[in-house]
This record gives sequence, structure tokens and C-alpha cells, in this order.
Amino acid sequence: MKQLLIIIFILIAGGAKGYTKDFDYSHIAPHPRLLLKEGEERNIHIALQKSTVLQAFHKRILDYCDETLKEAPVKRIKEGKRLLGVSRIVLKRVFYLSYAYRMTGEKEYLRRAEKEMLAAASFIDWNPSHFLDVSEMSMGLAIGYDWLFNELLPDSRKKIRQAIVEKAIEASKTKHASFYQSRTNWNQVCNGGLVCSALAIYEDEPEKTKEIINKALQTVPLALECYAPDGGYPEGFGYWSYGTSYQVMLNDALESSLGHDAGLSDYPGFLQSAQYIQYMTAPTGDCFNFSDASPKAYGNIMMFWFAHKTKNPSLLWLEKKYLNDANLEFGEYLEERFLPCLLIFASRIDLDEVISPKGNTWHSIGTTPVYIYRSGWNYKTDTYLGVKGGTASTSHAHMDAGSFIYEQAGVRWAMDLGMQDYYSLESKGVDLWNTKQYSQRWQVFRIGSSAHNTLTIDGKSHQVNGFAELKSFTDNQGNKGAKVNLTSTLGQAINQATRTVILTPDNSLEITDYLENKDTVSLIRWTMCTPTIPKITDNQTIMLTQGNKQLSLQVDSPRKVNLHIWDNTPPHDYDYENPGTCRVGYDIVLNPKEKITIKVKFNLIKNK
Repeated sequence: MKQLLIIIFILIAGGAKGYTKDFDYSHIAPHPRLLLKEGEERNIHIALQKSTVLQAFHKRILDYCDETLKEAPVKRIKEGKRLLGVSRIVLKRVFYLSYAYRMTGEKEYLRRAEKEMLAAASFIDWNPSHFLDVSEMSMGLAIGYDWLFNELLPDSRKKIRQAIVEKAIEASKTKHASFYQSRTNWNQVCNGGLVCSALAIYEDEPEKTKEIINKALQTVPLALECYAPDGGYPEGFGYWSYGTSYQVMLNDALESSLGHDAGLSDYPGFLQSAQYIQYMTAPTGDCFNFSDASPKAYGNIMMFWFAHKTKNPSLLWLEKKYLNDANLEFGEYLEERFLPCLLIFASRIDLDEVISPKGNTWHSIGTTPVYIYRSGWNYKTDTYLGVKGGTASTSHAHMDAGSFIYEQAGVRWAMDLGMQDYYSLESKGVDLWNTKQYSQRWQVFRIGSSAHNTLTIDGKSHQVNGFAELKSFTDNQGNKGAKVNLTSTLGQAINQATRTVILTPDNSLEITDYLENKDTVSLIRWTMCTPTIPKITDNQTIMLTQGNKQLSLQVDSPRKVNLHIWDNTPPHDYDYENPGTCRVGYDIVLNPKEKITIKVKFNLIKNK
């Protein structure tokens, strides 16, 4: 309760700190005013002269534009209930082409961007029933309209502006604009697209612009509160990139157009979240992929903005590796349609000043508490531990409270299978977005509790509204780790359940579970998903093999447990296959009112 009151106080303080002063619209910057003002192209040219890596990204954008010149403009073709794929193509094409024109002056890029925007403007609508589609489409047209304003044909300007008003701004006043009440990435994405669109057309629609911006300042703090108090992001790695990218675009567009962002960047935890996402990338190149996130880690373009904003070049330690990694095609980014932002934001900083991060641990106590330890920042063989608490009731959550990720010697021994594509489930009639306790969502193999690295009781799902608090963080020269209270997550069948996850000084892992049973018989199952080859070698030990490396899991229990290896064959025809993975663990039956402590020790076998 004390922790909750502290968080509430921080959120209230953050809300008061937010909207600090009115905008002076009489001094709004001339076009182009979003992100890259007139004359700032020279900063990018200077940065390109200094960096062959940035030159490669610049060329990558131009090459994409040259290919786009050969293609027809997009058509309004939905995939299921979404037009999002089309909106993202428009955004990418228009952003890249507008950048290419501003950097080269080649008219063919200008006219092709104009043609793309007119095609999108001619759509009957931008699918407001799924408002993300509207936002991403309007963001593309906003950038193109603003950046190319003085070069667009007058009739084109009129059609594009009318489309922004009718298909985005007016659509935000309908029943489809539920994002205004959202505390998720939807709020940031939709407000971000609308604010940039409004700023782009200010001269002709000043009152509509002010209305959109004022509404954003009133509502986007609902989403910003999720970063409090220390920068953790409830929706995980991929959605941090999505929601935060649009938040950065919103904040930066306000600042470049009107001189400040009304304090939005100062909300508790927002700027600190860049460090959180840095720790979410593990040494092997995968991420700590809890909730709806895929395992593979990607670079985050907006980290360049955070590094400049916070004057902390160490935030780019991993990003610089993405830029320079010869095994990648000039780096890979989750939100690649924003690639011009990399050049814009990188031109504001000196990449030669990038240094290694200080410290090895990160933890947050917010809506989705996590603990992360990384033994170093230089080698793919560094040890990595990620532990999470939280609740299945948050946006995009899985039933994974108490779950953990473990890497050592270049192998991810304990893994999360990751998300399944939404359309693959929706197209088969899965009731994916119903998050009630007995909904079909929790039957999806990759989402429910049975496939995660946690405990279950009697084969039942975790309690949706349970909350697993992380506490008793250990961070000293010896042990590293955290304790998780799983009692409310596991439900009414148990009096108490805690999990303590500790890395010992030699980087071996220990998972200690303490359970107090109620007055019934309970079947406890301990599960861990792994991409390795397992073998039960005795009644206490499972040996995991990956290439020429081995890790033993040794169960230390006051009485016998039943060890198991389960395959990950999906139970339903709508589930993804999970090749190359399995689950290992044990079952044990608890007697009424029994109390028990069971420890699983992970020991790397030095020489196979």
C-alpha cells in the first residue's frame, strides 16, 4: 500500500508538472516546421560528411525512393479489420520521399510524394474504426504537406489539407476516438498523428489546430503516466518502440513548431525509459520479450532523440553497434518507416562521444515491475537475467508473472516464445481482445500461463487481476536478483507463494519457490521454456545442451518431484508452431496446509 501511495503521489506531481504554459501561436515556425526546419538540412549534410555509417543509411533511404518511383501509389485494401499496413506504406513512402527531396532537390521525389499523398487523400476514409490506421496515415500526409508545402501544386495542397481535416481531425470527434481515454500506446500514436497533422495545416485551420493540441495536452498524460515512477513500460519492448516513437514525434513537433512541448517530456519516468529499453536488449541480440513482443531485438531510432535530450551519449552504446554491425544491413529497426528521424536526430549529437553505460542492473516498480541484470556491455557471452512481475490485466499482457529470461555463455537457456501475429488469430475467430478470466485469449498457447517460465496450480490459468509485486531487490558485489510475490497471481488455491531469483557471484542462477498450501491437495507445476536439447539424467537433474555447451538444472526439494520434458506442440489449430523449443520442469503434489521450499540450481558445465 505504501508503494502504491508513493506512485500515486508521483503521478499527481507529474500531472501538475506537465502542461506548464500556453503556446504563442503568433510565433509558430514557418514551413517546414515539423522535426526539421528550413536550413537544418545542412546539419545532416555535415553529419554525413563525418560518418560513412550515416551515409549508408542516407543511401538506403534514397535507394528506397528510387524503387518507389517505379511503383504505383497505394490502394485502399484492408487486411481483416485493419488498413494499418497501407497507412504504414504511405507514411514510409512520403517520409522517405520528402526527405530525399529536401536533401537532394530532385523534383522526381517531390512529385512522387505528392502523387502518393493524393492517392491516400482520395480514399473514402482512413478506417477510423481502427484509429491507429488514421493516425499513421495522417502522420505521413502531415510530414509531406509540411515539408513540401512551398513546392506542392496549389490544388494538391488543398486536397491533402481537406483530407487531413475530414479523415483525421473530424474523425477524432466521433465515437471511434476512444483512444482519448486510453492509457496505452493507442493514446500516444493517435494523439501524435493528430497533433502533427494539425500543426501542418495551422494557417488554414487555426482553431481546429488549437483544439487538437489542447485535447492532446489533456489526454496524452494518461499514457505518459505508465512510465512512472522510474521508466518501466508496461507493454514491453515492441510497444515501447511504437508508443514512444509517436510520443517523441509529438513532443519534438511541438518544440520545433511552437518552441516547447508543454512539459510533456518532463513526466516522471519518460526520459528514464530510454535506459530501461537499453537494458531490455540482451547480449545474444534478443530482447526480454515479455507480453506481446517478438524475441529478436531491434535498434530504436528514437534513442538518438533521447541521447540528445538527456545529454547522455551512453544511451547510444547499443545503437552504435547496430549502426556498425557488418552482419546487419546497416542496422535493423522496429519502426523503420521513421528512418529519416535517425539522420535528423543523429545530426544533433556527436557519435564520437558515445561511451559505455555505467552500471549493470535496472529495476522498476511500476505497473509491470521488472528486474534486469547484465554482467557487461561488450560481449555476446555476457550473463543476462530478466525477471518480471505485474499482471495479465495490462494492455498486451501475457500470463507471465514470475517469468524469467536467462542467458549465459552466449546461449539463451530460459526463453519466452513471444507474441503471435494478431491477424493469424483474429482470422480464425479467436476472441483475442477479451481479457476476462475465462476468455479465449488465455487459451492461446503463447499467451496463457502454461507456456511461460513460471508456476501454475492444478493446471489453472493465472488470475487476470492478480498482481505480482517485485521486492527485496538484491544488488551487491555478491548476489543479484529479486523476489516476486505470486500469491494473488496464483489465486485462491494457495495461502502464499513467493519466488526468489538470484544470480550467484559465479553467474549461476538459483530459482527458489516458497509455497504455503491451503487445506486442499494442490498440483504445483514448475515450467521453463528453452530452445535447447533437454535430457533427464537422474530424479533431480535435467541437462540442457546447446551446441558444445551444457547447463544442468538441479532440483533441491525436501521430497521427490516428478521431472518432465514437454514438447511445445500447439494444442489448437490457431496456435503458431514452436519448432526447436520445448518446456522442462517438474510437478509436485502439495498436501493440505503443507509448506515447502524448492530450489532449482542452474550450473554451466565448463567442459562438455
